[in-house]
Order: sequence, then C-alpha cells, then structure tokens
Amino acid sequence: MRIEDFDYKLPEQLIAQKPADRRDSSRLLVVHRQKLPDGTWGEGSTEHRHFFDILEYLHEGDCLVLNDSKVIPARLFGIKESKMPGVKGARVEFLLTKRLQGDEWETMVRPGKRLNPGDAVVFSGPGSDLPDGPLLKADIIGYGKDGTRIARFSYDGIFMERLEEIGSMPLPPYIERPAGDEDKDRYQTVYCREEGSVAAPTAGLHFTDELLQKARDKGVELAYVTLHVGIGTFRPVKVENIEEHSMHFEEYSISHEAAETINRAKREGRRVISVGTTSCRTVESAAQFDEEAGCWQVAEGDNSTGIFIYPGYEFKIIDSLITNFHLPKSTLIMLISALYDREKILKIYEEAVEEEYRFFSYGDAMFIE
Repeated sequence: MRIEDFDYKLPEQLIAQKPADRRDSSRLLVVHRQKLPDGTWGEGSTEHRHFFDILEYLHEGDCLVLNDSKVIPARLFGIKESKMPGVKGARVEFLLTKRLQGDEWETMVRPGKRLNPGDAVVFSGPGSDLPDGPLLKADIIGYGKDGTRIARFSYDGIFMERLEEIGSMPLPPYIERPAGDEDKDRYQTVYCREEGSVAAPTAGLHFTDELLQKARDKGVELAYVTLHVGIGTFRPVKVENIEEHSMHFEEYSISHEAAETINRAKREGRRVISVGTTSCRTVESAAQFDEEAGCWQVAEGDNSTGIFIYPGYEFKIIDSLITNFHLPKSTLIMLISALYDREKILKIYEEAVEEEYRFFSYGDAMFIE
C-alpha cells in the first residue's frame, strides 16, 4: 500500500489549538460498522453526538482498556555552558524522548549543531536566563538515533520533582502556541498514574472521573494498561510503500489484574473496547492464542513493542475503538483503517471535515463500534 492511500485534505483552522471547555463536551462521531456475511464491510452509518453521550453506546459487560501513562513535562529550556570566560552561552531547547538508564536520557535538542559530546547545559525554567542558578545540569555524553543526543543529568533532590518545577508539557508541533499552566492538567488523562510519556494518549482526555464512574455503574469493566508514548508518535512515515516503515519501540506493562479482566471478557465473548491507539497497540502486542480457552488472550508483564498495524492486520483482542482524529498519512490513521475499511474511514474523515470537527490531540473523538 502507498502512503498516498492514507491522505486527506484538512483545513488548518480545524486543528485544535486548545482543549474543549470541559473534557466530555467534545464532539463524538459514532461509526456504526456493518459487517456482511462474506466478511466485507457494508455501508454502515454515522451519528454526530457529544462525548458525554458515550454511555449510550457502552453496554453492561463491555471492557474498556485505558492507558494510564502520565506525560512528563519533557520540554526544557536552558543555556549552554560557555567554555570562554565572560561569554554567555547559547539558548538551547531539550525534549526528553526516552530514559535509557538511571539519569541518562535520549534527547532531541534544538539547535542540534550547537551540542556535541563534552558540552553541558544548565536549566532553571522555561525561557530563563538562570537568575537563581541551575536546578538541572545536562552533560552531553554521546549521539543517539535520528540526530538525538544522549544526556546525563545531575541535580539535587528528585529528578521528577526538578522536572515538574522547570519543565513544560511537550505539546505536539501542530499546536502553535507555548505550553501553559492549563496544559499540565488538560494534556493528562484524569486516570494517569505511571510517569513516562512524552505525548498524551489523547483519546482518554475526554473522560472525566464522573463519566468513568457512570460507566462502572452501568456494568462496564475498566482495565488499565501502561504504554509510555514516545516521540515516534510525531514522526512522519517517510517511505512510499508503507510496508517498509519501521516503528519506534515503546515500553509497556500489563498487570495481572488487567490481563485477567481483559481475558475474562474475551472468554465470555464480551466486547473489548480500546480507549486510544496506544491501548490498542499494547494489548495486540501482548496477544497469545490460548488453546485451552480457544481464543486469544493477553499476556501480563513488562515488554516493548514496535507493532505496526495497517490494513490486512487481523485484530486478536480489540473489538471496538474510541479515538481522536489523526494526521494524514500517519501510522494512526493506518491503524483505524485496519479496524474498519480504508475508503470508508477516509469518507468519514471527509464528513468530519464538512461538519467542522476539531482534529488531533486537543480535538474531538470518534467511536468505531
């Protein structure tokens, strides 16, 4: 398949720059799929609702799978230490992409040409000239993949506490404004727990505590898994033939409790609904066929995944998906095209554009039933 097969036209004004006033007030495009006896997809239908209406489409016995990874304030602004007395160092921006070991991180830097092994950067806050002295220091110790640098941090106290003090939320590049205080709350799900992501699992941003409780009261089971979203979520597909694309690996964890909840639903023939593509990729990566149960099951434990889901993939665990609207030519629109039909997905996206839905991380949602 060609990358052009997943392209669509999107007016720039439909790219959401800020979150909705309330999490669950976002719009919701419900996709009712129709599977024909021969296994192909019929015409189906769509509805235009709001996210708080999601409860009407969740049924007793459904199992919602949610990614509880927490976004870290991974964007840092600092000053390169000058090697010449009396000369002020250059401003440098860091984006932490992956913890390698201990205090060593793979880091995107801008401008990259200014930092090489042996250089050091000090940080004390967004855009700061370090009036109060550094809270973090990073020594560049090597080169990483795709132009990144390997940085070793030194600091007083606890690293994550220093990061919370001086870091900014790593908003995606299509959000054309600086991150603000509001983003530290709204660019997180209400159920985030495990620190480690540099991008939010955005389908979950629409849920409120009240909405999740109402789902439980209705008999919907919740299973929390963890996948730490890496910078690869922003990287474009650069090959013409999508089968040649290589995904970046991301760390995930599935607890015994979560695996049992999901596997019980599969054994009993109940729907497993993924909240977001990250949850989907997590459980599909952990799928194993259980001969005794006669169905696919999820293996518990810690692992990493570079799974690439595109049309032709047969889903083993996930039956339905709650998701946002994704970038043209992205691996995420390829994933949802695997769950439904590529041409029908593109037609639905055209409908969403006509109806002026808001797109991408802070945008509206879709439920593919």
